[in-house]
Amino acid sequence: MNWEQLLSLKRSGDTNKRIRKEQDETRLGFEVDYDRIIFSSEFRSLQDKTQVIPLSKTDFVHTRLTHSLEVSVVGRSLGRKVGQKLLEKHPHLKTIHGYQVNDFGAIVASAALAHDIGNPPFGHSGEQAIGEYFKTGNGKQFNEMLSDKEYQDLCDFEGNANGFKILTQNRKGREGGLRLSYATLGAFIKYPKESLPKKPTSNIADKKYGIFQSEKDSFLDVASDLGLQSTSSGQNISFSRHPLAFLVEAADDICYTIIDFEDGINLGLVQEEFALEYLINLVRESINVNKYNSLTNTNDRVSYLRALAINSLINEAADIFINNEESILSGEFKTALLDKCKYEAQIKDIIALSVDKIYQSKEVIDKEITGYEVIRELLDKLITAVNNNSDNKPTSYDKLLLKTLPNTINFTGKSLYKRLLNVCHYVASLSDSQAILSYKKIAGIEI
Repeated sequence: MNWEQLLSLKRSGDTNKRIRKEQDETRLGFEVDYDRIIFSSEFRSLQDKTQVIPLSKTDFVHTRLTHSLEVSVVGRSLGRKVGQKLLEKHPHLKTIHGYQVNDFGAIVASAALAHDIGNPPFGHSGEQAIGEYFKTGNGKQFNEMLSDKEYQDLCDFEGNANGFKILTQNRKGREGGLRLSYATLGAFIKYPKESLPKKPTSNIADKKYGIFQSEKDSFLDVASDLGLQSTSSGQNISFSRHPLAFLVEAADDICYTIIDFEDGINLGLVQEEFALEYLINLVRESINVNKYNSLTNTNDRVSYLRALAINSLINEAADIFINNEESILSGEFKTALLDKCKYEAQIKDIIALSVDKIYQSKEVIDKEITGYEVIRELLDKLITAVNNNSDNKPTSYDKLLLKTLPNTINFTGKSLYKRLLNVCHYVASLSDSQAILSYKKIAGIEI
């Protein structure tokens, strides 16, 4: 892989090549990507989607929206740090092609901003609830009617693949989705493979999948333009990551490791004295002891340590990327950046404590159970209505349900797979509150 291709400004539908030196410096193409994402309705819905604590009404707990904004900020810093080193190492990117440090920051920030845009309501349990409906619920009936890969898309419904669908899918008046640059789309795709085969290697890029069957052609167009390296054989599709996807992943890892932990402290799920010691272990080289000792409340102490920890991990991740640039470009680098960092042990300690005290807390578990029931009921009723309508035998109840569905999504096509996937896509687009409201309407519960 080479940087000239990887930094492609091409957008879906382009007939002419976009040249970096011809860009309007007041509004660069990669910065347009950021704008298009942040003004999209799909991004706005993240303000009411669970990050860690499902359905939390506590002011200081992060939603998907605040998490995504923070990941984009960290990603921008990472991109700029790496971009500066890359331009020093490959000066022709600047002198001949016109790329600047901020281009790298803008690409990573944009991809990071969108990294959770396809996630369903109720956190990761939302993905699992959709999958369980097809694996063990009424959705099992469709197994024999779909190809193996189509059925696997549903059984392992993946927010990353749904995100790529949002960013690229065609609909009337919005051909090519948000029409982001291919560089940003490449950086967005952490798992450039289909749902099958599952985890064929120990490569981090194979941990999950990032492409539904419905967007396979769009993905192949992006991968070809960027010059991503194919890692598959036969009929299966998989590629090495776009190098900047490692930075997007690192930004997400940094934020959920540190900031989810901060939420747990503020909620009282993790004892302050115990938790602060974990954070101090990350920043012993940079902490100002006198300043820290002068802070008089939990929020200030946690905020100070959080800022130092994020800065330390940004610098560490950028250094690891630059030191491994050649193996990353050749597709031989197969782990997350933070798995190679000197703070690996401290990070694992924080994550282990978070799993025990936060992710498995009674509050989280109780409300995830609610999410499972809500999503199961919505899928069951909507899939029945959509399929009955396709068979020209909708009940009066089905007709009423169909009127509640948006006309921006096609629920009437001949393909069973696409109808099922689009129902899942619609349910995944709902915020936590919208999902609960729809469930109450269907269940006849007084609102």
